[in-house]
Amino acid sequence: MDAKRFVIGTLVGGVTVLATGTLIFAMAPFRDFLAYAMNAGSATGVAREPQLVWAVALGALSYSALVTLAIGSRARSLTIGAGIKIGAVVGFLLWFTADFTFYGISNVGNLTTTVVDPLLEFVPGAVAGGVIAAVLGKIGDSRLRTNA
Repeated sequence: MDAKRFVIGTLVGGVTVLATGTLIFAMAPFRDFLAYAMNAGSATGVAREPQLVWAVALGALSYSALVTLAIGSRARSLTIGAGIKIGAVVGFLLWFTADFTFYGISNVGNLTTTVVDPLLEFVPGAVAGGVIAAVLGKIGDSRLRTNA
């Protein structure tokens, strides 16, 4: 994958991850559940209000760069459906790693939040993977087909 495709995939994916994550984690019924109000660990005063949007955006870019690299490293032609699968798996594994590591070293969340959060991350990862595959297919990489 060349630098142009990597940057475009990362930017488009980052916006998608940020938008999808906001819908799921800030506006959906999961907000109270995952805002640690219902499932907090014993740590107190850890939530940042207001949140640092620039830091969250950098995290979304890093997340989408990882998805873009996974999609771009595929040897076979890629469909939007394959991008969705890759994004879902990367998102799940990324947050499974982060959540269980934080659970093991801190008291920020309980085990319920630790298990549910990576499962919910299938959605932003999948949507971003599909969007990244579609955009990369549109900019002309011969390996990428956007037929679902």
